[in-house]
Amino acid sequence: MNHLRKLVTCGIFGLAITGMGASSTLAGEWVSLFDGQTLGDWTTADGTPGRWKVEDGAITSSGPASHLFSPRSDYKNFRYRAEIKINDKGNSGMYFRTKKGPDFPRGYEAQINSTHRDPVKTGSLYSHVPVKEILVSPETWFVQEVEAVGNHIIIKVNGKTTVDYIDPKSTYTQGHFAFQHHDPTCKVAIRKIEVMELDEKGK
Repeated sequence: MNHLRKLVTCGIFGLAITGMGASSTLAGEWVSLFDGQTLGDWTTADGTPGRWKVEDGAITSSGPASHLFSPRSDYKNFRYRAEIKINDKGNSGMYFRTKKGPDFPRGYEAQINSTHRDPVKTGSLYSHVPVKEILVSPETWFVQEVEAVGNHIIIKVNGKTTVDYIDPKSTYTQGHFAFQHHDPTCKVAIRKIEVMELDEKGK
């Protein structure tokens, strides 16, 4: 019995760790992409020395502009959410279906910005659907969630839908998740990063 219990326990633990790495997740189940203690296999692009670290249970960054990319690059249809906090006049982004590369990567971006001079605020789908209203005060934790199925993209902030958009060009169909550190004046904090992979019908 003890031997069987160990096998079951190891199997469950192995499944949990799989969600952190590059292996496939189970469709229709939320899987954590951050353990609250380390960056795991999240990395910056070659030639972009980002100063990303884990501090007080959250991912943060400093220094010049950089992006932190998920281990996997094959996310297609999903729900993707994180708890986020941005400083006053700070700017960041929650990228999805993005290519790994230097500078500002090619991919969709759910904006993170409360009071930065950029008029495109949190809850926007950058370059596609702008939100000009300040939905969340700076230095305040909030949940931003993205649902992408085919060319249909939905963004929610604290459960409120801010974007419901059909991209007629299907601009990006597959890629990494990533977080942006916009410039040295910004300080973003990110925790509880989760993904639920879906099929082409959104199930």
